[in-house]
Amino acid sequence: MARSRRKQTVERTEKRFSARLESWLEQDQPKTIGALTDLIDEKSFALILMLLLFPSAIPIPTGGVTHVLELIAVLVALQLVVGRRELWLPRRVREHELGKVVTGKAVPAIIRRVRWFERWARPRLAGLLDRRITRSVLGVFVLLFVVGALFAPPFSGLDTLPSLGVVIVCLGIIFSDVVILALGIAAGTAGIALVVALGSATWSLL
Repeated sequence: MARSRRKQTVERTEKRFSARLESWLEQDQPKTIGALTDLIDEKSFALILMLLLFPSAIPIPTGGVTHVLELIAVLVALQLVVGRRELWLPRRVREHELGKVVTGKAVPAIIRRVRWFERWARPRLAGLLDRRITRSVLGVFVLLFVVGALFAPPFSGLDTLPSLGVVIVCLGIIFSDVVILALGIAAGTAGIALVVALGSATWSLL
């Protein structure tokens, strides 16, 4: 019985996010940032942050483009810290159409990984995540991880773990699952510790 309830919960979660995301991708309409945030308006912070940090979370060379995305992520995370419920983006940013690299590669890759988490994700302590203080605390963690990724030495790969932490935390927010949140915080914290440790070791050798 418990296993059946869990399966139903996961199926509802999939319809709420990954299936909606895939359906949006297949629709014949402009693929703008604003349209993407409207897809899951109540948790648009998490969706946009995940999209911004996903390239940094993949250990492949990106030619420095990720630093631009991380700077935008800082602005989004700051809104989460101050407790905003609705994501504010400049009109020009909202109307910016996503390129083929994002819609053809990044978003499908995100969908595949989201579905992996959806196999066992379910709402855990969901009410706690609705509190403003909780969102602000999560915003502080996300901001810390984003800044850690931003200031990681270029081409070192040290931005991967902090960025992965942000992606997993965002999935925890979307699924209202504190277990996934905890995994994300652990990954991001480990990444920050690694950046600091290696950075200190480098400075000591100079």
